[in-house]
Amino acid sequence: MIRRFVIALLVGIALAPLRSPEAAEPAKMFHVGMVNLSLPRSAPFNVAFEQRLHELGYVEGETLAIDLLSLDGKIERYPEAMEELVRRKVDVIVAAGQEVSLKAAKQATSAIPIVMIAVSYDPVALGYVASLARPGGNITGVFLMQPELTGKRLELLRQTVPNIARAIVFWDAIGADQFDAAATAAQTLRLPIKSVELRDPPFDYPRALEAAQPRPGDALLFTTSSFFFRDRDPLAELALRHRLPSMFTQREIVEAGGLISYGTSIPGMFRLAADYVDKILKGAAPADLPVQQPMTFELVINLKTAKALGLTIPQSILGLADKVIE
Repeated sequence: MIRRFVIALLVGIALAPLRSPEAAEPAKMFHVGMVNLSLPRSAPFNVAFEQRLHELGYVEGETLAIDLLSLDGKIERYPEAMEELVRRKVDVIVAAGQEVSLKAAKQATSAIPIVMIAVSYDPVALGYVASLARPGGNITGVFLMQPELTGKRLELLRQTVPNIARAIVFWDAIGADQFDAAATAAQTLRLPIKSVELRDPPFDYPRALEAAQPRPGDALLFTTSSFFFRDRDPLAELALRHRLPSMFTQREIVEAGGLISYGTSIPGMFRLAADYVDKILKGAAPADLPVQQPMTFELVINLKTAKALGLTIPQSILGLADKVIE
C-alpha cells in the first residue's frame, strides 16, 4: 500500500506543470504620469514617447500604465493636474512643454522623480536643476534653448526671401523670451518687425493678422507654442491665403503647408525622455542623470508652398536644407 502511494505521488509530481521562478511573480506595473495642455494622446510627440517605451520592453496594460491628464487648453489647471498625479502615486511624472508644467510638478512633489521636456525655457537659469551635469534633486530630462534659435530662424527667413520688408512675429506667453530674441536679431539684420501677441486661447488668428495690417513684402515668423502646433493646418492655410512667406519652429507645420522651419525634432526629445523614464524605473536617481540638449537641427522647406507663393528659393538655401517637400 505504501509502495502504491509513493508511486502515485511521484506520478503526480511528474505531471504537475513546471513554473519558472520568473513566472511565479507577476510583472510589476509602472505608472507614468503626464499632463497635456492642448494636444491629444495621438499627437506625434505622445506617440513617439509611447513607442520608445514599447521598444524598451514596456507593455501597455501589463507592465506600463500612462496616466495622461488633459487640460483642454486651460493653462491655469496645471497645478491641480500635477497634484492629481501625485495623489495617484505615479512612479514618474513627465513635465513637457512650457515652464508652467515643470513649475507645477515641482510644487506638487519633491519625492516623485520628474522628467522634464523643456522646449521653451532654461531650467538651469530658472533654478529647477543645479547644472546640466549634476541636476540634483528629483528633476532631470532634456531641454532646448529656443531663444538662441530664434535669431537664426529670422536670418534664414531673410536669406530665403531676400526682399522681405517686414517680419510679423506671432507669439504667446510661452514664447515671450523668443520674441525678445527676435527683436534683438531684427535690429542686427535691420529688418522691421511687427509684434502680434496672442492671448486667451483658442486664438483668433485671422483677426490677429488683420490687426497687424499685412502688406506686400511682409513675412511671418512664429515662435514655439503648443497652440501653434495644434493649429498648424489653419496657420499654414492662413499664411498661404494672404500670400505671406512663413517661418516655423517645427517640421510638422511645414509638412502641413508652411514655407520653412528650423529646429530640432520635438518627437525626438520625447523619445529621449522615454529613455530617462526607463532608467528611473530601473532604479536610477534623477540627480545622477545629466540633463541633455538636442544637438541636431534641421532646415525643412516646402517647395509646393514656395511655388504657390510665386517664390524661387535660392540655391544657397536649398543646399542647406535637410528636407525638401516637393
